[in-house]
Amino acid sequence: MTRRLALVLVLFTGVATAEAPAPAPVAAAPSCKTYGSGKCCDPAIAAHLVKEAVFSACGESDATFLGEQGTKDTCRYYFKVAGEKEEDTYVQVYAPAAKTVPTEPGDPFFVWGKVGKVFYTEKGASPKSAAMLAGSTGLWKAGTGYFVAVNASTKVCTKPEAKRLAPRIK
Repeated sequence: MTRRLALVLVLFTGVATAEAPAPAPVAAAPSCKTYGSGKCCDPAIAAHLVKEAVFSACGESDATFLGEQGTKDTCRYYFKVAGEKEEDTYVQVYAPAAKTVPTEPGDPFFVWGKVGKVFYTEKGASPKSAAMLAGSTGLWKAGTGYFVAVNASTKVCTKPEAKRLAPRIK
C-alpha cells in the first residue's frame, strides 16, 4: 500500500509541477502616431503612399507631422501648418478594392493631366470645381483590382509638389 501511495504522490506532484501555459499576449500598442481619436492606418492602404514620400515631396517632416488616421480604405496624414486649422491640413490616400478598374479617372468636373502612370487634377471644368481645386490637388492611379486616389491639401503640398508626389504612389 505504501508503494501505491508513493506512486500516486509522484504522479500528483508531477502534474502539479508541470509548466502552466503561457499567458495570452497583450495587445500591442499602436506602432504609429495617431491623430486625434483616430486609429493607425491599415498598412496595406498606407503602403500605396507612405508618409515619408509626403515628407520628401511636400517638404514636411517628423516635426510637422501630427499623426495619421485610418479608416477602412482610407489613410490620412495630418500636418501642422502655421495659421491653418489642423483638420484641413492633410494628405489622404483612398485605395479601395474594385472588381473593374477604369484606366483613367471618370470625374467630369476636372481636367486631368498625367505624370507617368498617375493622373492629377490640372484645373476645374467649371467655376465651382475650380474653387474646390484651390484647396487641394487630386491624384489618381489605376492598379490591378484596386485604384488609388490621393487628395492633398494645397496647404501641405502645393500643386508642383503634388506632381512630384505622383510617381511615389504604388
